[in-house]
Amino acid sequence: MGNILFLSGVTLTIGVKSTLQFFMKRQNFKGSVSFGVGFFFVLIGWPMIGMIVETYGFIVLFSGFWPTLAVFLQRLPIVGWVFRQPFVTSLFERNRGRRVPV
Repeated sequence: MGNILFLSGVTLTIGVKSTLQFFMKRQNFKGSVSFGVGFFFVLIGWPMIGMIVETYGFIVLFSGFWPTLAVFLQRLPIVGWVFRQPFVTSLFERNRGRRVPV
């Protein structure tokens, strides 16, 4: 149920055409396949393996968004100060602009 809601949420947020383009990009192929295979494993009754494979696919698919997420977290009104600490900032800087190795 969560997988269907996730995919429908992405589709409703950015549109059908953009969703298909995102999942069909050459650089997102491994993530898309991993997410799909994980979804299949969940459907056939292997939820633990499926969730692990889906998590890998999710990380690979959305690794390009981590820098944007870092900036968003640092600007949050109440807890943003935690993400602006030197240790956390150095973690963000180390991974800025890099995709997760596959």
